[in-house]
Amino acid sequence: MLKDTTLAFIGSGVMGEAMIRGILTHRLIDPEAITASDPMPERLQVLHGRYDIRTTTDNQSAVRASNIIVLSVKPQTLPKVLPDIQPALNANSLIISIVAGSPISIIRQGLGVDKIIRAMPNTPGQVGQGMTVWTATEAVDEIGRRQAQAILGALGKELYVNDESYLDMATALSGTGPAYIFLFMEALIDAGVHMGFSRRIAQELVYQTIEGSVAMARASGSHPTELRNQVTSPGGTTAEALYQLEKGGLRTVVSKAVWAAYQRSKTLGELAKK
Repeated sequence: MLKDTTLAFIGSGVMGEAMIRGILTHRLIDPEAITASDPMPERLQVLHGRYDIRTTTDNQSAVRASNIIVLSVKPQTLPKVLPDIQPALNANSLIISIVAGSPISIIRQGLGVDKIIRAMPNTPGQVGQGMTVWTATEAVDEIGRRQAQAILGALGKELYVNDESYLDMATALSGTGPAYIFLFMEALIDAGVHMGFSRRIAQELVYQTIEGSVAMARASGSHPTELRNQVTSPGGTTAEALYQLEKGGLRTVVSKAVWAAYQRSKTLGELAKK
């Protein structure tokens, strides 16, 4: 799908680099077919040294040399980037945007093209274990969708949705999700230290427990409720711990947090349109 394809990354920060690394790791295209554009020459030197890709500080030259353009800039930078690259685009350019909170309508209006992919990856994509939810405009043909699927799949797992509104939901659940998990991990580690473990040992116990629990859930195919019941003996230690979590309103707090993130994502999208 990506044979004879050239890619431009407009913005080459953490997620842009994660995509570049994944694409090259999976050998989807050769390094010389990728151009990274960034305003910081020192950043470009690092990327060239690591991946032997082409680099430039000129967005337009990167776009002219490519038929797939990945927008991976910060949301506040996008209004400046769109008019900058618009003159260098052609009608067949495929745009893949991973810019948080920026709807397709803003990108279409700013670039004057219709072939647009909007995606919401998350930070575990940096280690090839990400979850990316994406959608496409009707102008993106089957080849373009398969190309996007391959590129986004290089970050880990990907899921196509046919309604852009799901991107706001994905932002709140999987996009922001790693922060929830990290906070819970932090709380467990602190609890272990409070009991008397060294922080190193508590951290190792928590990391492996979470990693093993996810692997078990995937392998079993069972609902988390079933798995929880299997390790909860009547009157036992797990039952007592779960009682305290439920008493503290864990489910309600988590639900409120995800809903708040969802509402904020929608608000940011509306602000971007103004």
